[in-house]
Amino acid sequence: MSHGRELWRIAPAVYLPALLYGIGQGAIAPVVAVSATHLGASVAVAGLVVAAAGLGQVIGDIPAGAITNRVGERTAMLGATVLVAMALAACLMVPTVWGLAIAIGCTGLAGAVWGLARQAYLSEAVPIQLRARALSTLGGVQRIGSFIGPFLGAGAMKFLGTDGAYWVHLVAAGLACVVLLSLPDVANRRGKGPLAAQSTWGVIRDHFPVLRTLGVGALLVGAVRASRQVVIPLWAQHIGLDPQTTSVIFGLSGAVDMLLFYPAGSVMDRFGRKWVAVPSMLVLGSAHLLLPLTHTTATLTAVALLMGIGNGLGAGVIMTLGADASPPVGRAQFLGAFRLFADTGNGAGPLLLAGAAALLGLGPAIVIMAGTGWAAATAMHRWIPAHRPTDP
Repeated sequence: MSHGRELWRIAPAVYLPALLYGIGQGAIAPVVAVSATHLGASVAVAGLVVAAAGLGQVIGDIPAGAITNRVGERTAMLGATVLVAMALAACLMVPTVWGLAIAIGCTGLAGAVWGLARQAYLSEAVPIQLRARALSTLGGVQRIGSFIGPFLGAGAMKFLGTDGAYWVHLVAAGLACVVLLSLPDVANRRGKGPLAAQSTWGVIRDHFPVLRTLGVGALLVGAVRASRQVVIPLWAQHIGLDPQTTSVIFGLSGAVDMLLFYPAGSVMDRFGRKWVAVPSMLVLGSAHLLLPLTHTTATLTAVALLMGIGNGLGAGVIMTLGADASPPVGRAQFLGAFRLFADTGNGAGPLLLAGAAALLGLGPAIVIMAGTGWAAATAMHRWIPAHRPTDP
């Protein structure tokens, strides 16, 4: 009971900023490509501008761990919020496509620091008996924010045009910064002495056996999760559905996804991480296999809902596995390396899908992503350590 009270004590200061930041990210997600085209970009170049956020996050993962280890979680998050505010201001003012791409890349850098610092904070502050619930709730809150953000952005754009979405993110980041000032620091729990100053590359070298096994599993998970966001609209277009119908189907899938984060965390805490990680990937992989068999709105909706269930089951699982594997000394640096694998998967998934589609066609490409999901399930089953029961 005391553990539960400790989680509730820190919850507002942890989850409210996460919700606000997620709202901001969700608000700008649909308009980055539009902004690029307004500046004269082709469709292909606009896609590269959108991809700059993911590239920025991958580039930022390792430095984010070093920064968080050096200055502490709260200071790192505050710094990331300032960086994203400057990047958003640049998005509003830059006159060139490549200026916009750099600014969007900086939002990815800020996102890397922000995400890692939140994960490191909860890994330190929450008892291990509640770790999965705490981190899956963090993932769930981010999903909720990303779901709400586009609606708030659309409302702001009625008055301010596409700039309105960036203003929503700016305001949300400012509010998150205010809330963060109330966040209690846990820097005193870190290791002290010479070991606490271990280099980032030293931490990575010492824990490379985990990174080359469980980290590769996280990369596969990231790839199939990112694929889900691409294959639904692509297949909907392939079977002739209009954009409005596709948006509704995608939204329903996201709504199912949001409902499962706390049950998933509870199962992980009580029975072990495998009980969520493996079924999540089996369901997501199987849903990919079923997708090319759909030819109507109803059947596509059913498969999209199944994808939402699979993705929702895995809410927080990669963050939890990273926290479990992280050492008490050099935790943030290890988490930066671990997140690099998952974020690389997030970027590689759509690229793998696009390459396979160009060579083989969309249907076979989706089947390949189904195999990636099953490979992720196999990796999770093999490399997640056995569960040690704790008293929840």
